[in-house]
Amino acid sequence: MGLKGSGKTKKLIELIKEAETAENGNVVCIERKPQLTYDIPYSVRLIAASDYNLVNYDVLKGFVSGLHAGNYDITHIFIDNLFKIVDRAYDADAEEFVKWCVAFSEKEKVNFTMTLSADVELASDEIKQLF
Repeated sequence: MGLKGSGKTKKLIELIKEAETAENGNVVCIERKPQLTYDIPYSVRLIAASDYNLVNYDVLKGFVSGLHAGNYDITHIFIDNLFKIVDRAYDADAEEFVKWCVAFSEKEKVNFTMTLSADVELASDEIKQLF
């Protein structure tokens, strides 16, 4: 989490590359538009959220659940710039989505890493513990 230009996507790319080589399952990256095509390994499933009309957190939850239901070999889901995907700013719904990802991760053994473009001070202490 950080403001625009703080290096979040660059760090995310590094983490995607590490996950792709270290994990024994499938790695997925969800981004708003296909901008990371040449930055991440071809074996990572890159999904352009704009192709699927992921307009809110409930739709995104269903999408992620469907990805997992269709492929139990997914070990890591990366989400680049969550707020651009759902076209919202940081709010209580964003925190609830992050908490849902934590619960989904624990239940289904899928790791999540996401970038959030917002001031870190907006996050609750519970969310800050996830950084």
